[in-house]
Amino acid sequence: MSRLFQSLALVAATMMSYLGTTLATETPASDVPVATDLAAVIALQGMPCGKVVSASQVGQDEYVASCQDGNRYRIFVNAEGRVVVEKIGQ
Repeated sequence: MSRLFQSLALVAATMMSYLGTTLATETPASDVPVATDLAAVIALQGMPCGKVVSASQVGQDEYVASCQDGNRYRIFVNAEGRVVVEKIGQ
């Protein structure tokens, strides 16, 4: 009986560790915080946007944001460590 209990405990521990690593690697369900932060950065730079409707990360500290009003922006951190907002297109 002791050997069976040890085997079940080992299986349970393995399953729990697998479940924990699976949950840790899942991507967040929503990028709402990122979109909200990007909208704030764009507004602080004095650029028109309103609401960010889509955002994609294209580098470590670089994003492309599309706004509700049709404007698109590249947001990145330059070599001096400053956040820069550049309008794309139009």
